[in-house]
Amino acid sequence: MERVSNILQKRPRTATTQQPAQLQYDQQLAWMRQLLAWNNEAAAKPDRVTTLVAQKPPEDRIYVLSPQARVLELPAGATAVDFAYHLHTDLGHRCRGARIDGQMVPLQTQLQTGQTVEIVTTKSGGPSRDWLNPHLGFLASPRARAKVRAWFNAIELQQRIVQGQALVEKELQRLGKTAINLEHLAQQLGFAQADDLFVSAAKEEFSLRQIDAILQPVVPEPEITPETLVRHEARANSATQTGKSGVLVVGVGSLMTQLARCCRPAPPDQISGFVTRGRGVSIHREDCSSYAALAARQPERVIEVAWGSHTAATVYPVDLSIRSQDRPGLLRDLSEVFARLRLNVVAVNTQSKASIAQMGFTVEVHDGAELTRALASLMEVSGVVSAQRR
Repeated sequence: MERVSNILQKRPRTATTQQPAQLQYDQQLAWMRQLLAWNNEAAAKPDRVTTLVAQKPPEDRIYVLSPQARVLELPAGATAVDFAYHLHTDLGHRCRGARIDGQMVPLQTQLQTGQTVEIVTTKSGGPSRDWLNPHLGFLASPRARAKVRAWFNAIELQQRIVQGQALVEKELQRLGKTAINLEHLAQQLGFAQADDLFVSAAKEEFSLRQIDAILQPVVPEPEITPETLVRHEARANSATQTGKSGVLVVGVGSLMTQLARCCRPAPPDQISGFVTRGRGVSIHREDCSSYAALAARQPERVIEVAWGSHTAATVYPVDLSIRSQDRPGLLRDLSEVFARLRLNVVAVNTQSKASIAQMGFTVEVHDGAELTRALASLMEVSGVVSAQRR
């Protein structure tokens, strides 16, 4: 290409500036065709024209002219669409027709060396998806094909942003938080910017319930003194089962009990009780960090508890954390595990980043054995890296 351009630059210039534009164009085209003739002659008699053309042009390239007599190098098999994208990306997007040596031709027409190509455009619009179909022959240049693909990717991205923003704003409207800063919200949820949040929501990689958790955190439950607890006459063995928790409070009459949300104990976890203000005895796992802090601060409120007998209908909510390679159908496959084991799912939240899905489930189990079976079955799902209780 450099060799061809150098020769063209050395063509005669006598009186060119005084000639009409059409005559100048005809002379430039004639010069290009003369160059091609020299190339052919060089192939047949290299000793006579070596000073003009060193070798025959490579067979995998062609050289065509723009209407301004600009010489362009393109891959063999290139079309007018390739030509348009070579000149400018926007020209390629708006390309709708082409003239070769003044004649209208289909866009799939392959160009030949020496031809003059003129592009017919529209004022606005974009490329056709047909241009990416290799069987239709619209594009031969990988660079032009990449520009078309980038145009459609940008359109799809913008559609997802609009769709996701509508979903997020609808959830904020439901929560009565329409005045919130979306960029700040996205950063609170672990996204670099609001557009990333919108795309994740549109692709269903993000649960809108996480917005609820961020904007409406659980308020700590009020506490009362031990003297205000509801008491009933104790049985002879001083251990009475109360409520739906299936927990026995040892040495005290029947007390109102509740399972702590911070650690969600379930049989056969080792448990301890803590007398709260307002909601009776809060039941914690003994390894719960929140319980350890409470017991250290107010040891007089610690009370001994134990699991009592419970019916087959008694269930305990537990939190599960699952880390997996993100893929289509992952949530469906995990849900099928819970359905097969007849476990009720009461809460779900998911987040995907860098092709890794971090998912949280709250499920109801009857005991530790049922929980162990569930975790083992979840690990068998394709792509799951870890499944554990939180």
